[in-house]
Amino acid sequence: MINEDINESELLMLYREEDEEIKNLVYLKYKPIIDILINKYRSYLKKLKIDFQEVYSECAVGFSDALRNFQEEKDSSLKTFITLCVERRILGLIRKYNRGKYKNLKDMYSLDFSIDDDGSVLLDLISDDGELDPLKNITSNEEYNELLARIKNKFTEKEFEVFSLMYEGFDYLAIAKILEKSPKQIDNTIQRIKVKLKEIIKNVD
Repeated sequence: MINEDINESELLMLYREEDEEIKNLVYLKYKPIIDILINKYRSYLKKLKIDFQEVYSECAVGFSDALRNFQEEKDSSLKTFITLCVERRILGLIRKYNRGKYKNLKDMYSLDFSIDDDGSVLLDLISDDGELDPLKNITSNEEYNELLARIKNKFTEKEFEVFSLMYEGFDYLAIAKILEKSPKQIDNTIQRIKVKLKEIIKNVD
């Protein structure tokens, strides 16, 4: 068992000696950080059907990266740096699965998903005071898939990536973190998405 009084410098020295037993003990000491981060993103990981064994493997890589690259003179604290590295791996995994999932547009089966904290769905926000029934002319799966194809063709690659994350229930702050952009950039992208969707759906034949 690792002495709780051991400082970060000594801990790093022990870890970098490549002793597997010591490495396991260090991992167990900081594992609560990993558990907290996985729990933070659990609902999104489940939505994307990501195997939690893969999630833990990614976290282990992030943890190893943190211990290997931590520099006391540059980084604020080891715990903070571990959190940063592990969270980055989780977000990268979410980004990878999200991109892969929507390569097939048939997987995106409904535009009736929540986009705001007040429970508003996307179709509410792109309709004109209830006068527009955006899907009134959609009568088959083929027509719906055609609509989705129009959406993807109209959107830039980044806009579609943001749109697909919105579809999974991420708010603009979470999307900003996942895509490593500023919240303002993501908010602007979402506004463009709403305008484009409104235009596309209004022109549904």
